[in-house]
Amino acid sequence: MRYLNRKILLPAVLSLALVTGACAAGEAAGTSSVAGQTAAQTLADNAAVEEVADTTGQAEQTITLSGSSATSSSDTVTVDGGVVTITAAGTYRISGTLTDGQVIVDVSGDGVVTLILDGAEITSSTSSPLVIADAESAVVQLADGSQNTLTDAATYVYPDAETDEPNAALFSTADLTITGAGALTVHGNANDGIASKDGLVIESGTITVDAVDDGIRGKDYLVVKGGTITVTAGGDGLKSDNSEDATMGYVGIEGGTLTVTAGGDGVDAATDVVVSAGELAVTAGDGASGSVADDTSAKGLKGSASVVVDGGTITVDAADDAVHSDGSVTVNGGELTLATGDDGLHADGELAITDGTVVVSRSYEAIEGTTITISGGDVDATSSDDGLNAGNALTISGGTIVVNTGGDGLDSNGSASITGGTVVVNGPTENMNGALDTDGTFTISGGVLLAVGSSGMVEAPDSSSPQGWVAATFSTTQAAGTVVHVVSADGTVLASFTASKAFASLVYSSADITSGSTYIVYTGGSVSGDSVGGLTTAGTIDGATAAGTFTAGQAPAGGMGGGRPGG
Repeated sequence: MRYLNRKILLPAVLSLALVTGACAAGEAAGTSSVAGQTAAQTLADNAAVEEVADTTGQAEQTITLSGSSATSSSDTVTVDGGVVTITAAGTYRISGTLTDGQVIVDVSGDGVVTLILDGAEITSSTSSPLVIADAESAVVQLADGSQNTLTDAATYVYPDAETDEPNAALFSTADLTITGAGALTVHGNANDGIASKDGLVIESGTITVDAVDDGIRGKDYLVVKGGTITVTAGGDGLKSDNSEDATMGYVGIEGGTLTVTAGGDGVDAATDVVVSAGELAVTAGDGASGSVADDTSAKGLKGSASVVVDGGTITVDAADDAVHSDGSVTVNGGELTLATGDDGLHADGELAITDGTVVVSRSYEAIEGTTITISGGDVDATSSDDGLNAGNALTISGGTIVVNTGGDGLDSNGSASITGGTVVVNGPTENMNGALDTDGTFTISGGVLLAVGSSGMVEAPDSSSPQGWVAATFSTTQAAGTVVHVVSADGTVLASFTASKAFASLVYSSADITSGSTYIVYTGGSVSGDSVGGLTTAGTIDGATAAGTFTAGQAPAGGMGGGRPGG
């Protein structure tokens, strides 16, 4: 096991029920995270999104861009060569092409500035093409059917050495909302693509961003409610980086279709990443087969305080962890398909899965946390090392969990408890690891457990477990594809399993097993019907061969640990 010497773990509250204690979160954020919270509960603990006043029906002023200059119908717009400055709140429709210049909003009073981009193409050779330098709040509305483009300079020219803003092709010092049914393409040649120093909300639109550094960044928060968004970034894809206020620095995805390709993290929040709906596809650091420098973070979804998923469809291909938090990770729903060069789901603190579908198709360790609690959902975890790796406690009370691992299958540096659900482990083929591996007590009082693996480190639940279990070792290694059955003394087939790889040991527990009774393990025969990870109750032993008779609750022969008196 590598958990304790690979990551710095944070203190956690241990429980056999759904973990609800708090643990320390990211140091900079200074906030706390609670595993098991819903998306709504997490957002309620954060600063609310600023509501923008409805300006529908407000009289429009026009700004017409024309080559190196522009004209306007408004006396609150000034034009100085290629620099267009808006000096009062209101609604401005911008169209045409500005080949080298800027549109700047500089409004000291209250009110909303709404910029309707209606076929606007703005390029700057020295700075950002669209800057909200001062305003109470701003809205960029993409006119229906319009195509709009913002392109900044590769190198910005600032008035003095102390000035380093603007630093994005679309830059705002105020709360910014992007909406409308048009399209916007943003080229961030110097730094970021779209950035707000306050909050940033994307309601709709077709938005394409390519940026040298971060793609889309809202300092206080970044909330995506809809739209079709494509981001290609040399740094992080979607980001919120206010680490000074524990109620800010979050990223919320509530809808839309998002495709993010990032050299750094796909989604990076100083506090919480919260996904409740939408479709999100992330490639980070050239994907699971890529490599990253020691000083580079290339994770799929990263929230320093927490990551909470309540819904939506999430696909991640990341060089580093697919889903990561320095605090807690909670999956309450949705569909997650994860491929990673490191961990599938990783929490330095608590990790809880209550519902949803989690498929880790490739990982070093599939699911890792100080505590891991699974009470529902469907989990399919494939790893080259440990499948489920808990630093202190592993608790399973519901759901279906299928593990295919090269290392330990279920691994806890502390205790493990199974009270419900169905758990199937295709464990390691090498003797240095085991399908089951705990350092503390291991009890089972409900549910179904089927674990196969090598015979060098066979472990079974404690002999004091309320539910019976059978442990068997085989005289020779059984080949992948072998069918194995657990049969009662009266010939009733209780479980049938088709192994996905070679194995030399088996542990089975269900309500049908009675401690002290004898059971026969057969190989061969056939199976039929639906299965969970190869496990079914619909099997026959016609033509099968008896591999041995075993007493329920008796420690496996030839292994290390297992069947401890504990209790």
